[in-house]
Amino acid sequence: MSNAAQTQGEQALVIDCREITRTYRQGPTELTIFSDISLEVAAGETVAIVGSSGAGKTTLLNLLGGLDKPTSGHISICGVDIHALREKGRAGFRNRQLGFVYQFHHLLPEFTALENVMMPCALAGESMRSARQKAKDILGKVRLGERLSHKPGELSGGERQRVAIARALVNAPQCVLMDEPTGNLDEHTGREVQALIESLRDQLGISFVVVTHDMGMAQRLGRVLRLEEGRLVEAS
Repeated sequence: MSNAAQTQGEQALVIDCREITRTYRQGPTELTIFSDISLEVAAGETVAIVGSSGAGKTTLLNLLGGLDKPTSGHISICGVDIHALREKGRAGFRNRQLGFVYQFHHLLPEFTALENVMMPCALAGESMRSARQKAKDILGKVRLGERLSHKPGELSGGERQRVAIARALVNAPQCVLMDEPTGNLDEHTGREVQALIESLRDQLGISFVVVTHDMGMAQRLGRVLRLEEGRLVEAS
């Protein structure tokens, strides 16, 4: 096990990865992205992952989210081996237990902030009334209660990213995976999003795994790991 895997005492583990390897075939050549990575993330913990471009940070997030499969190793999310699930079951599990936020917000431009945030609830089969109330509540938590009817084109970059965060949180997941959530924002707005992540973690007890190029942000968020040369190590 790499030294990135740490004992979390009595806290429940939201993420438990054991000896994950991911390789790809490029013609006759086998390319190893990373090898024998182990990682534990406790409930309510924030872990930041840094590393150079091309180190495999996004690939690791995709594995944690069940969007890609490891070549070898085991990934347990909330005690469930997600890669043992069939595709439909894995998709449903992701919708209930995991949230995703990317560098670009990926909001649907023809829908309002409220409608964008309601969508994960609709996919889970909730009634429109319930979905609407949950979306209103979480948009209030990200300080967008007055912007419910605005479409993405009518919102600032920071507001769009807050809508994306609300969408990731609306089903009360155990963990939110973020890939460069401030990478497309100016420094001031990026700091606001960072503060929001910390606030939501403390309020809701949700775990966050955040890939970022910003070491300052990473250090302020919590435990920092570096992905380098195919290994996940504690950042100094």
